[in-house]
Amino acid sequence: MLSPKPIRTVCVYCASSEKSPVVYRDAAARLGAALAGAGLAIVYGGGSSGSMGRLAGAALAAGGKVTGVLPRFMNDLEWGHRALTELRIVDGMHERKRLMLELSDAVVALPGGSGTLEELFEAITWKRLGLYLGPIVIVNVAGFFDPCIELLRRGVEQRFMDQRHAAMWSVAAESEDVVAALRAAPPWSEEARGFAVPR
Repeated sequence: MLSPKPIRTVCVYCASSEKSPVVYRDAAARLGAALAGAGLAIVYGGGSSGSMGRLAGAALAAGGKVTGVLPRFMNDLEWGHRALTELRIVDGMHERKRLMLELSDAVVALPGGSGTLEELFEAITWKRLGLYLGPIVIVNVAGFFDPCIELLRRGVEQRFMDQRHAAMWSVAAESEDVVAALRAAPPWSEEARGFAVPR
């Protein structure tokens, strides 16, 4: 399997909560700085608060390029970050998720709530079907994703997924490990459709 293209832009899924433990927001800031320092542009959900705001702010401060993708109703509520390189306004959540993946060469998931988890699982599903081919890295800050990672492994063990599907994602313990994890990710291709369903 051949990698479709070099990694230049990374889609980051993360949270907007200001009440989550500060360790997660600090990890978002460190990830923003690390990606910008590696010359990688960021696409994210466009928010200004919580991990979203810390990610974008740190990347911009480090000279990085940050594109936000925000649904129109969130823009009307003034949830968007106003200092981004670019803020794209879309009609709804489905278009937001699709565009974020289309604009990116890789996916990184930081800890977050139901929206973050949904985005992560959709990216994994698209990759399983050969619709998305880039690396997916889960940043397991303070063991946050341990239950999720175990559930994915159990899905493979119980044959809801093929053993080869375990290569669709990788795990980084800290934000500083993400760039190396992206570069070390195994290649993926549309040939994955041939084993998308275990038989």
